[in-house]
Amino acid sequence: MAAAVRPSWWQRWRLRAWARDGARLLLLLLFLGSVQGPWHVRAGQAVEYLKREHSLSKPYQGVGTSSSSLWNLMGNAMVMTQYIRLTPDMQSKQGALWNRVPCFLKDWELQVHFKIHGQGKKNLHGDGLAIWYTKDRMQPGPVFGNMDKFVGLGVFVDTYPNEEKQQERVFPYISAMVNNGSLSYDHERDGRPTELGGCTAIVRNLRYDTFLVIRYVKRHLTIMMDIDGKHEWRDCIEMPGVRLPRGYYFGTSSITGDLSDNHDVISLKLFELTGVRTPEEEKLHRDVFLPSVDNLKLPEMTVPPAPLSGLALFLIVFFSLVFSVFAIVIGIILYNKWQDQSRKRFY
Repeated sequence: MAAAVRPSWWQRWRLRAWARDGARLLLLLLFLGSVQGPWHVRAGQAVEYLKREHSLSKPYQGVGTSSSSLWNLMGNAMVMTQYIRLTPDMQSKQGALWNRVPCFLKDWELQVHFKIHGQGKKNLHGDGLAIWYTKDRMQPGPVFGNMDKFVGLGVFVDTYPNEEKQQERVFPYISAMVNNGSLSYDHERDGRPTELGGCTAIVRNLRYDTFLVIRYVKRHLTIMMDIDGKHEWRDCIEMPGVRLPRGYYFGTSSITGDLSDNHDVISLKLFELTGVRTPEEEKLHRDVFLPSVDNLKLPEMTVPPAPLSGLALFLIVFFSLVFSVFAIVIGIILYNKWQDQSRKRFY
């Protein structure tokens, strides 16, 4: 029987090197598979690119009140280690968080990780939070902590029913509104006269994470939620023909009144969506200058005249006086000539 041939030291070194390199490659692949990159592919060949200048996550760097911060706090909002608290579980508080950089993307998706919780039971809690894409930023007001008659898009997570007689709607409730600055949000009716649509969303005091996604693609607005702990998106609002201008600001705000809750934002992630338009659609895309919704007529905006400057007011008064004096002088001259002609008739 032939004796087994022992591999040489060179062959043994090559085998060990191959095994070592293979193990390193396997570890590298496992690491890359566990890390989420700045982009990924969605169904329909749409590619999402994370836009860091419009996104926010722990440890919340770049958040503050200075002009150099990417995100600005307002009111009672405060930065914590695990979240940004818009309002604490206390009465009569309001806070907001606004992105300082205007967004000029055509198609985008905003993913919001939030949490609403507090000590209130049944209907003894409020009032909810809002996510904004609007022309104006850092404007406190009565609409979930933001100004009324805003210009842009508002998405509301309303946790308290103000309209006592309504029975068909279960709260908390998510709704959306597009405004050109002419409409007021009707608190007494929970925004029903101006909403685009909505759905019930039981989001208070949950032990698992709650998410909301706002998707705007080819003038089609989609709002979905993941609030069941199943890591699955569930449809809430679907509205075609929504026209939103570019160059507006993203933000989120909250307010409490006689009732209260903790309203926390854990992360805001904005993705640019590419590959969703054909070349023909790109050519047909035109920017709009005021928000609108097809087949939904918004009242026309009446722009008040700009106030006159001091110099303009002075010039108007000065030339009015000059014209008046000139008219008086001309009148006197004409009157004297008329009198002279009258005397000549008698002589």
